[in-house]
Amino acid sequence: MTADVVIVGAGIVGAACAAELAARGLRVTVLDAQRIGGGATSAGMGHIVVMNDSHAEFALSRYSRELWLALAPQLRARDAFARCGTLWVAADAEELDAARAMQAAFAAQQVVADLLDARALYDCEPSLAPGMAGGLLIADDSIVYAPSAAQWLLTQSPAAALIDVRLDTRVAALDGHQVTLSNGERIECAHVVVANGLHAAALVRRLPLQPKKGHLLITDRYPGFIRHQLLELGYIKSAHHATGTSVAFNAQPRPTGQLLIGSSRQFETTDPAVEMPVLAQMLKRAARYLPELPALNGLRAWTGFRAASPDGLPLIGPAGSAAPGVWLAVGHEGLGVTTSLGTAQLLAAQITQTPAAIDADPFLPARFEACHV
Repeated sequence: MTADVVIVGAGIVGAACAAELAARGLRVTVLDAQRIGGGATSAGMGHIVVMNDSHAEFALSRYSRELWLALAPQLRARDAFARCGTLWVAADAEELDAARAMQAAFAAQQVVADLLDARALYDCEPSLAPGMAGGLLIADDSIVYAPSAAQWLLTQSPAAALIDVRLDTRVAALDGHQVTLSNGERIECAHVVVANGLHAAALVRRLPLQPKKGHLLITDRYPGFIRHQLLELGYIKSAHHATGTSVAFNAQPRPTGQLLIGSSRQFETTDPAVEMPVLAQMLKRAARYLPELPALNGLRAWTGFRAASPDGLPLIGPAGSAAPGVWLAVGHEGLGVTTSLGTAQLLAAQITQTPAAIDADPFLPARFEACHV
């Protein structure tokens, strides 16, 4: 077989890359060992959020959110896209000051963010625990059911006719112009893109990726219980813990009326089992913000693994000495859904040698060459 591009990984990042490269006229073959939208894509919340932990993260997440908002009218009801907004909750005056600083940073980059006092906060979310100081509302943040959106990108997007998807297909080896499958079949191509998250380490040597385990729980249907994606302002600090176990309040209203509750982070484990002490700690934290939560009926809990890079930014571009001729789109940690469309644009611009809308340099894998990637 031959293709212009072979992409390893049919999650949201691989699907977005396939759709964008096909839109530029390239014939794309997508390989996945399991199914479309599996792995981290199926385990996450599908929250599309602008984050400002660094200038590069801000630029990529903002750009990607713009792409999602432009794409949304084409998506199907089953893709569950909803512009519910993110409400960052300030528990006290210190956190409200942090919200004020975040608003100023967003305003400087033309991102609309509304600072809420306590009264406005409870008008937005009456179910919050009393005594909160206020919050910051980012109205354009959204949610999407990422596994279904990945399927749309691969099979329904405008250039999907140029995409061939092969599932239950394992890759044994690759180089810049050939992929060898576990059954011995070889696929010749002009470009190979590795976009299969943590599993990339089995194909590209010495990748600087670390698994971050997370728990989620979904409830029965309680329409209107919350209206926005709710996060505590301490979430950002928790999200970048480098060691140990941490939890933070994160709750999402699903279009079905269910609540999706997070979040936890654990290092140094690849055990997918739900750990009841961690889950209990996470739910106890959530109940501090939503005191009626313990009375709700939880249906299912699960875990997933985020692929994290040392600096918290994804690797988008040539793999370099780690795998000459191979391209990477991995290491998105908890922002894979948010930044998938932006990642696809940056990668496609590099492959086709065309200008990109934002600077790709902060995301190039070459930044880790000095560490012997």
